Amino acid sequence: MIRPGPLLLLALTAAGCAVCEAGLDVDGDGVCDASTADWSADAEIPAGTDRGNIYNLPAADLERVRRAGLLHATQWPVTVSGVFVPHRPIQVMLDEDSDDETVASARRFARNTLGFQNFEELVAWVGAPVMGEGGVGAFDVPRPDGFGPTDRFGVSVVETELGDGLTFSCGACHAGRLLGRTVMGLPNRRSRANAFFGFGQEVVAMIEPEFLTQLTDATEGEVEMLRRASQRLGAVGQRTPQVLGLDTSLAQVALSLARRQDDAWATRDWTAEGNPRPNALETDVADSKPMPWWTMKHKTRWLSDGSIVSGNPIHTNFLWNELGRATDLRELQGWLAENPRIVDELTVAIFASEPPRWTDYFDADTLDEAAAGRGREHYEALCADCHGSYDVQWAGGVPELVEVRYPSRTLVLDVGTDPGRWQGMPHFADALNGLAISEAIETVVEPQVGYVPPPLTGIWARYPYLHNNSVPTLCDLLTPVAERPTAFVQGPSESLADFDADCVGYPVGDAMPAGWADELEAAFDATKPGLSNAGHDAWLTDGGEPVLSAGDRADLIAFLKTL
Repeated sequence: MIRPGPLLLLALTAAGCAVCEAGLDVDGDGVCDASTADWSADAEIPAGTDRGNIYNLPAADLERVRRAGLLHATQWPVTVSGVFVPHRPIQVMLDEDSDDETVASARRFARNTLGFQNFEELVAWVGAPVMGEGGVGAFDVPRPDGFGPTDRFGVSVVETELGDGLTFSCGACHAGRLLGRTVMGLPNRRSRANAFFGFGQEVVAMIEPEFLTQLTDATEGEVEMLRRASQRLGAVGQRTPQVLGLDTSLAQVALSLARRQDDAWATRDWTAEGNPRPNALETDVADSKPMPWWTMKHKTRWLSDGSIVSGNPIHTNFLWNELGRATDLRELQGWLAENPRIVDELTVAIFASEPPRWTDYFDADTLDEAAAGRGREHYEALCADCHGSYDVQWAGGVPELVEVRYPSRTLVLDVGTDPGRWQGMPHFADALNGLAISEAIETVVEPQVGYVPPPLTGIWARYPYLHNNSVPTLCDLLTPVAERPTAFVQGPSESLADFDADCVGYPVGDAMPAGWADELEAAFDATKPGLSNAGHDAWLTDGGEPVLSAGDRADLIAFLKTL
């Protein structure tokens, strides 16, 4: 059983409060609900169970806490982030005209320079999904006060001591559009969260803090917020993903650490910012897609390569995000000590996440029970040892997943997929493990060789496949590497025309919707560094020939649609 680390407990004591005076304790017994979770490197999940109710809450409380946590996912809760862009002045600059022609002209110049004619264009460019009409399970997206179904989240407005600051929240990367509906926990294939810092740097470079008041009637606090952003962005090491849909947070954390002092608090230092320590991730590609939330309940280690072997992954997420936002780590540790309930609620929400089902979008008669039964036999023979077993019951022609038996301790395997992501971890693991805050939150990084074979719940919705999005469909994943397409476009997912329901994934070649070819940022090229589509096929071939016939592969896909 893992409780808050000694440094975090010390910080709580210094703040004059007991742990559960601020943390989650739904039954009021004085014992932190979070203390029931095992975040150790030796954690195991008993066969046939999961951690969907990570703190063993009563059902009514679980639902209430889950929704509170999802609200934190829509609006970034950390108020001590190092870099905020002042929200109101940016919105005024992008959305409002002025009777003063000098001011109006300056605002038009700013819009043209930034490339956005209004604030909605900015948040749409970042890839922030709309709230949508909501629903249950995967489609439950609680709306913050004042938000409607067409409003976007992911680009977040945070109330700070200096005014409202603009940043991005969990939803920028971990909420995506799937065939016209917003799904919480789905990797966002259209996110430009990494590029948001480039936008901030452009704002800082273009608008001197002293000029902000003249341009937008900014308050003294908002001017100070821009000045601080200008001072601190030098501590942010940024990498642009190889292609839209991938994330470079690993490189951003490593390069940001290289721009700080090499001490226990990674202290910000202007000398280090101007002369950062060399790091291989300045050039090596370690891109990967965000992992779906609903698989976490089955796992005991985190990230696509399983390199986070202990500690609550939500703590780790805050640490990684804030390192990439130039945040003072002493201030972050203080915020964590003062806000354990936010961490608890977000933890509950993420571990309770559910995947979208095929029948949420398609009629049940698009599923073939007999074919799925044959496919299950192929799955058990070829896939279950790594990805777990799944019991599906059919009632009235509708499948229901009733049990998942995933390995009790999460595996890491090298199946020949692109190694760039796991090879990137050693370039900053020691620096991260050496931080005082890592000790406090029990986060331990152990570089691995290979990747976690993930649970396959909701696999039909998680295209493109592999950790680097290099395979567009399940059909392609089940064919030899030489037959997989090396080029496709990761287009939007707003209608059935954006989806290949037979092969499960992106339409490719002549089937690709018109206009996708113009999306150069979304064009995938498997010949680029870090984007290889190799691997995951050794047991599907024998002497170079496929083990499964075309009909067998179709049956296997029919089974995977039911998960």
